[in-house]
Amino acid sequence: MAGAIATAPPGPLVSLLVVALVVVGSFFLTVGTIGLLRLPNVYNRLHATSKATTLGASGIALAAWAYFGPGGAGMKALVTVLFLFLTAPTGGHMISRAAQRMGVEFEEGVTWPGRVDETPEQPADGNEHD
Repeated sequence: MAGAIATAPPGPLVSLLVVALVVVGSFFLTVGTIGLLRLPNVYNRLHATSKATTLGASGIALAAWAYFGPGGAGMKALVTVLFLFLTAPTGGHMISRAAQRMGVEFEEGVTWPGRVDETPEQPADGNEHD
């Protein structure tokens, strides 16, 4: 390729870091997938997938950053991590609110302090909206 700049392969410490981040990321993605398949309801599945897959995908993106360096593809990997940490909690919250409003039941026998068994008629912020 004309104009391509050849770069040296990463050193042994960087390679070790990349392998460790990929292994950790793959572990969390696997745990999230198992949780999605095995857990009984939407709320439990949502907890498993939103937490584990965010950490897993972030681990793999950080491995890409460590491999490619701070510029170009490495910067895209860091932006991906930032995007994941900003959007995953919002998406998880939206899915759980939609499930609650649709009347999806919680697991039988699960209790916690302050649990409300019915969806309130008033919005969560306590103000009346028109």
